[in-house]
Amino acid sequence: MGRLKYPFAWALQRRLQNRLVEAKRSSPPEPVPHLLLLVEHPPVYTLGKSGNLANLLVDETTLAEHGATFVHIDRGGDITYHGPGQLVGYPILDLDRFYTDIHRYLRELEEVIIRTCASYDLAAKRISGRTGVWIESGRQTQERKIAAMGIRCSRWVTMHGFSFNINTDLRRYDAIVPCGISDRAVTSLSEELARIVDEEEVKARVIHHFSEIFGAEIDHLEQNDAMPYIEEYLADRAVIE
Repeated sequence: MGRLKYPFAWALQRRLQNRLVEAKRSSPPEPVPHLLLLVEHPPVYTLGKSGNLANLLVDETTLAEHGATFVHIDRGGDITYHGPGQLVGYPILDLDRFYTDIHRYLRELEEVIIRTCASYDLAAKRISGRTGVWIESGRQTQERKIAAMGIRCSRWVTMHGFSFNINTDLRRYDAIVPCGISDRAVTSLSEELARIVDEEEVKARVIHHFSEIFGAEIDHLEQNDAMPYIEEYLADRAVIE
């Protein structure tokens, strides 16, 4: 989907989620395909519904001076950063057609990133009690978070998802306590590999592993082709306008 302003992507997700919920309620249920939106956002900090505003360490005026915005949103989790060089994935899935287990769903989203990291010879893992994907301590003294997770579910239809740091400017995290965790660092693929990473290559690997883990056949649409498809999917142009 290219680069989308956060409020647009959030509104689009809500409409897509509602569309799938409506399709489930119809009699007989209407077959509507799942979607995985892959986007990049301009610099923005988002705080989940149960997050602590104290984990935003600067005011919104300071954020604006640095070209960033702040949005309080409806996903789980605490505060995180989205911006250029980061891959954000928003799966709109009906878990009734997979499994009705939020814990398993989050672990399988993490597995997508873990396998992608492994394809770059990086050992990534989970940490018990902390959602997200972490790089093993290795040459450093502590694990480093490379991907964050946060979702919302309505009638087992998902929205929000994951953010995966590829060539992200890690200095942006100085403005927050990332995910409310103060005793661990944040990292990126480029930081760990000590080079700029081809973001299209990473995207392709993420799609491949997502397909493997969720048993999905992927119809891949680029932005110009995706928007007319989504308009038809919604049958309502309001969110596009």
